Amino acid sequence: MQETLKLLRLSKFTYSQSMQYTRKIPGQLYLLIAVIMFAASNSIVRKLTDIGAQHLVEGRNPISLCNVLFVSNLCALLVLIPGFYREFNWQKLRKISRQEWFFLLIVAILSGALAPAFIFTALSKTMVSNVIIIGRVEPPLILALSVLILGDRINRLEIIGTFISLVGVVLTFSLSGVQNNYLLSGFMGLGTGEILTLLAVVAGVIATIITKAKLKHISLGIYINFRLLVGTIVFFILANVLYGSHHFAEAFSPFLWQWMLLYGILIVAVGQFFLFKGLKSITISEASLVNSVSPIAGIVAATLILGEKLTIAHYIGGIVIIAGLLLTQIGIWKKTSPQKRVSKPDSMQEMDAKIGFKGI
Repeated sequence: MQETLKLLRLSKFTYSQSMQYTRKIPGQLYLLIAVIMFAASNSIVRKLTDIGAQHLVEGRNPISLCNVLFVSNLCALLVLIPGFYREFNWQKLRKISRQEWFFLLIVAILSGALAPAFIFTALSKTMVSNVIIIGRVEPPLILALSVLILGDRINRLEIIGTFISLVGVVLTFSLSGVQNNYLLSGFMGLGTGEILTLLAVVAGVIATIITKAKLKHISLGIYINFRLLVGTIVFFILANVLYGSHHFAEAFSPFLWQWMLLYGILIVAVGQFFLFKGLKSITISEASLVNSVSPIAGIVAATLILGEKLTIAHYIGGIVIIAGLLLTQIGIWKKTSPQKRVSKPDSMQEMDAKIGFKGI
């Protein structure tokens, strides 16, 4: 009995020690880890599909892009819903108006189903590096719409920085002359994958603007889980309508699930946890600075995981994009007071949307 009590005291002491230790970890580190994980997700998805292609089931790839999106979402829901169960109470749900439910549904379809579906399809059509670079069109679009629709105030450095980043994207594809799967042959070297990425960006930008304008008072747990759940259902229905019911024939393959449990928990669920942990304790400008690492981390991951070889166009365009990011960050830093925290739900939702594709 005494030994049992000693073990209980020891476990309690160890737990309290670990909790104290995690509180000492700076929010910037939590957010940095989350951003790196999300930035690497595109390359990991492509790598997983390559692994699946080497283990066909009745001639079909069990780790197809559609299966990855559908099953990883299910795995993430198994982790995230229990983590936010306290927020799903009748009092909080009753406070959400019909209009807010409607806009929440639109956001879930756009950012939870359409945007990731476009991204996943784009990954099968072009280099991961191209998907990441095209994704840098998102900040200028959000900035422009925030000013025009929401009346946000921005300074000159933010305008110049985002414009330079946009020039870097255009410059990359103007110089590269991608030679596969054109939808608009000869226009900036954009192929099918790049066009699909642009569609994903547009869907994500619209969702972000709606979130900023109409969903400021929605609980973050309800926002994330509703978006993920509805997005998964909508994607499943669309895929069945477009490709037929056989499209998810290998969705419950043990070989698929052993990889998806790892991917869904580590990239999606743990990444989201680190994201929320980081955003609760840092300023908006600090969050923006950490998030600026995302394109660099994504391209490095594509090089290390997939062995993608960057062209001169990628290097030139990348340098211009980084220069634009630095100017934008300086502009954000100057206009944001140190006291303005991101612990408010609307700020956290906004940053969650801005970070982009997170393996969901």
